[in-house]
Amino acid sequence: MVALVAAVVAAFVVVRRPLPQVSGSLKVAGLQDEVTVTRDARGVPTITAATPHDLFLAQGYVAAQDRFFEMDYRRHVVSGRLSELVGENADALEADKVIRTFGWRRVAERELGLVEESTRTALEAYADGVNAYLDGKAPSQIAVEYTVLGLQVDVDAPEPWDAVDSLAWLKAMAWDLRGNYDDELSRARAYASVRDVARVDELFPAYPYDLNASILTGDDLVTPTAAAAPGAVLDLDDAGIQRALDSASKALAAVPHLVGEGEGVGSNSWVIAGEHTATGKPLLANDPHLGISAPGVWAQVGLRCSTVDEACPYDVSGFSFAGFPGVVIGHNADLAWGLTNLGADVTDFFLERVENGRTLRGEETAPITTRREVIKVNGGDDVSIEVRQSVHGPIVSDVLEVDAVERAPLPDGIVGREYEVALAWTALAPGRTADAVLAMATARDAEDVARVGRLLDVPSQNIVFATTDGHIGYQAPGRIPVRNVVPGDVPSDGTWPRPGWDPAYDWQGYVDPEVMPRALDPVEGFVVAANQAVTPAGVGPFLTDDWDYGYRSQRIRTQVESAIESGTPITVEDVGTLQNDQHNPYADVLVPWLLRIGIEDTFADDGQQLLRSWDRVSSEDSAAAAYFAAVWKTLLSLTFADDLPDGDMPDGGSRWLEVVRGLLDDPDSEWWDDRTTPGLLEGRDEILYQAMVTARLELTQQLGRDADEWRWGRLHSAAPEHPVLGGSSIPGLVRNFVNPDPVGVGGSSSIVDATAWDASQGYEVTAGPSMRMVVDLGDLDSSTWVSFTGTSGHPASPHYADQLGAWADGRTFPWPFSSAATTADAVDRLTLHP
Repeated sequence: MVALVAAVVAAFVVVRRPLPQVSGSLKVAGLQDEVTVTRDARGVPTITAATPHDLFLAQGYVAAQDRFFEMDYRRHVVSGRLSELVGENADALEADKVIRTFGWRRVAERELGLVEESTRTALEAYADGVNAYLDGKAPSQIAVEYTVLGLQVDVDAPEPWDAVDSLAWLKAMAWDLRGNYDDELSRARAYASVRDVARVDELFPAYPYDLNASILTGDDLVTPTAAAAPGAVLDLDDAGIQRALDSASKALAAVPHLVGEGEGVGSNSWVIAGEHTATGKPLLANDPHLGISAPGVWAQVGLRCSTVDEACPYDVSGFSFAGFPGVVIGHNADLAWGLTNLGADVTDFFLERVENGRTLRGEETAPITTRREVIKVNGGDDVSIEVRQSVHGPIVSDVLEVDAVERAPLPDGIVGREYEVALAWTALAPGRTADAVLAMATARDAEDVARVGRLLDVPSQNIVFATTDGHIGYQAPGRIPVRNVVPGDVPSDGTWPRPGWDPAYDWQGYVDPEVMPRALDPVEGFVVAANQAVTPAGVGPFLTDDWDYGYRSQRIRTQVESAIESGTPITVEDVGTLQNDQHNPYADVLVPWLLRIGIEDTFADDGQQLLRSWDRVSSEDSAAAAYFAAVWKTLLSLTFADDLPDGDMPDGGSRWLEVVRGLLDDPDSEWWDDRTTPGLLEGRDEILYQAMVTARLELTQQLGRDADEWRWGRLHSAAPEHPVLGGSSIPGLVRNFVNPDPVGVGGSSSIVDATAWDASQGYEVTAGPSMRMVVDLGDLDSSTWVSFTGTSGHPASPHYADQLGAWADGRTFPWPFSSAATTADAVDRLTLHP
């Protein structure tokens, strides 16, 4: 018993040792003057300093107090050095190989010399603050994760933070929000299975402009014209091309997703003019849909100059990333802004014909440049790789081995020639996104937002904004490639891989920032930007053809229009209620068809009976929502599993809703037929019947025989997972400590309450609202916010997951902003002295 008590006490000391001091006073190297840090009941810090230098140094210090391991993990990932942190691990090594091939940190090093001097100074001050916190501390004093890792690998004191570490993180953010590369590869892989471009196009239908409105009407937008050029022939049946595409897919799948991945990564945002609100001033809402992690991706923070003037212009509050100075989404005293992923097509895969170490370029060849990268493995041998790059970008098809497909020569048998895939991506050229983040914090009006738009190279984001003097608006930023219109056998708009041997397919520069879509005080009195098409078809510069299909954005638009038409002034509470709206547009499309199908068996039809009285709201306690989700998952499998390549099963997102919507009017489409049952010709009604009957049996096994007792939240849970210690290979005691308890939630994919799930995997939440905020421009102290988990990255902290329950319930917390309000709300006060 004594030994057990001693062990418990020791464990308690170990896990609590890294918790930071949050009250009293501390001496911090590098400060020029005194800084105060107050924290509210949820540990959210507000930092007040006399100069920008001290403000950002203190932000770095506080970020390291709360979340240094998260920062350290991220910098190892984005630098291709994860193996240095976690040791011999096949997944870590593959990730390192691919990210070294991308060269994210190499690009960030070049960016440091490109950004404005004030930005570079802020980055360096932030790094000084991080290092002031680390100075003299053993790893066990910094984070419990180092103690656990130390049981398996050597753990030395973390190396100093530097400005490039912050910039490199922006590359990971841009990667996860990069647009349509998944769709581009999926088209090519689908073609390898169905061998018909027209059938592949049915899987990627056009945006339904007749159903779901674009963000802007586009009346005043300018369309840059692209020059026509002769097209190349791209033989997608060639085994060499398919080998290269498969290898590229495997390499890109090895990259860890630090922000989110797959269907559901997007966001809601909208802004309503003051003429329709209770305060007479605008309301702005934003809830970015990102991955489910512990801790959550955002760090709430307030940054305030003690005297706001030209020398120290910051008075801003909102959501930041641990590891980067400033505020990414939030508001200052004059302007609030929200971001959603625009989804512009900023990547292209170029198929390269390689002959004797050179790529074909028209009638000539171009060299492939190479460099050697050495990956250090904690506790293991160094791994050396050769990185190759064509004129289009890094070659990603030779990074990892693909055992199933051997390299194949061209059909004509030319010795020494093969295909590879190079990645062209706008983020692989140095940019000024860091300048944009800090400029946004001091923006005051539409002109300032337009300047931010010119700086925000990647990732391309929809910016909605509102001002305290009553204006609302929208700005599309981003570095967007211009592509030639090339007549040929494969579309030249970036939706398919491009033939790199034909210079006509090369990018022709970038869209002029001055013609990017924007709006100020639209006649409608509101703007909704939720990943849908930005402008009507053919209007404005070409951005992409692979949008979210707009069912979620249209629901928001319809509800806002209805509220305006009612004449009742809209409140902060009304907007918060809409953020949690769980109406299911999938049900609007599919349920009428399901109810037409006769099911005679009284057991099998129990699920269908739930649909007859369903209000089509996917709430956590809904039995019908559980059944409908199971029908949808089964329907996708029955319809497409026999046609698509292994690993390319439908995820069930808005694209698949639009695909199925089109197929429902074609009862004899080839897609309905199950090719694994030769001699039988299935049609629409047979598949709908099978989907319902099979779903009934599945839920009987998972949730019980009584259909009325089923609950959507029992299937659909949000389970935050620690990126290093949260996986199934980790001992349960540790895993349970670092992973917050899962919570059952309502919502679903393409619902306003966008708790997405992957229909090819199961029902667990894969992405969701990473935070929710509503800003009242009439009274900033009346604004509200909530984060997914909590402010702290320490599993032993009370603030590690203290917001998760409120988030799951759709509740938010008051968001004080003024000096008087934050002072009154403070429960801890820490003074930092030089």
